[in-house]
Amino acid sequence: MADFDGNSLRPLPARDLITLTHIMYGLHAFSALAGLTSAAFIVTAFLTGWPSIIAVIINYVKRDAVRGTFLDSHFSWQIRTFWWAVVWFVAAWLLIVTVIGALVGVPIMLLVGLWVLYRIVRGWIALAGGKAMPMSG
Repeated sequence: MADFDGNSLRPLPARDLITLTHIMYGLHAFSALAGLTSAAFIVTAFLTGWPSIIAVIINYVKRDAVRGTFLDSHFSWQIRTFWWAVVWFVAAWLLIVTVIGALVGVPIMLLVGLWVLYRIVRGWIALAGGKAMPMSG
């Protein structure tokens, strides 16, 4: 019989899925932080680093296993973070390849990198507290 959260009456996820979600935040963080230690932007390292790509693949593969639990919101949070970073990266890159757009594109890349770090930290803190993430945003 499944255990239920006393506040939301949602089923509690299996312990191994909580651990897996921590690992996925760690993979995303590792990729993003690699951008701080190299010449690459944070967002570039986040999107092209194998740890982050592996984490997104795991998000999609294990999504059904967490459906209906608070982890579902964390999986969506991580997936949205990745794909919105892709959208903003492409937009910034398209601006950078133009002469005038580089003045706008580079700051966008830097801001998206900070946004990615914020989302990783915010999500990981919420996970550690057993809290769900907002389903929008």
